[in-house]
Amino acid sequence: MIYLLEDDDSIREFVVYTLNSQGMESRGFALPSAFWAAVAERVPSLALLDVMLPEEDGLSVLKKLRAAPATAKLPVIMLTARGTEFDKVLGLDAGADDYVAKPFGMLELLSRIRALLRRTEAEPQTLRCGTLAVDPAGHTVTAAGRAVVLTQKEFEVLCLLLKNRGQVLSRERLIEEVWGYAFTGESRTVDVHVRTLRQKLGEAGAYIETVRGYGYKIPLEKGETV
Repeated sequence: MIYLLEDDDSIREFVVYTLNSQGMESRGFALPSAFWAAVAERVPSLALLDVMLPEEDGLSVLKKLRAAPATAKLPVIMLTARGTEFDKVLGLDAGADDYVAKPFGMLELLSRIRALLRRTEAEPQTLRCGTLAVDPAGHTVTAAGRAVVLTQKEFEVLCLLLKNRGQVLSRERLIEEVWGYAFTGESRTVDVHVRTLRQKLGEAGAYIETVRGYGYKIPLEKGETV
């Protein structure tokens, strides 16, 4: 189930109609209060949030979703007419997994949704590095025995780095594999996510090394092989 919180009737109805026609069960809400009532009954598999809304803005809704245990890891895509880099970084810093500026094409939106949903499917093995342990299937992260709550994109970046330990992953590759679209030269999105990821991991954040001018890596420990 996909929830869309959008106060523009024409956009909301068109997006919901298109998603349903593509086999993606969805519901639309014009007001945050109606959205919250639906979330209380059933947590969706993904949420699409507009920023400019009555009652409370989309960033406020996003922050509340991230603060609640039941929705802390809910995949969220922001849909908004505010398409400047500052607005995108603001949304990503607040915990959004992706950001699509209006006007957008439905083919692109469908592609982004499918890519995000694919990346949220369970994976089998626990990934480890020092005091850091990540369970892709259970979607849990612990650092020095402490549970860490990450956004979906932060989680995916961390998993990709752990799966490729010892290798340097370029910003281009991270964008293409985690965000699901071609790199256009904009690396701010990756850098923001790595920065917040390091902060949340605490001392374990030091495992993520920056390779200047290229990307990031989590190195192998001494004597370890892949």
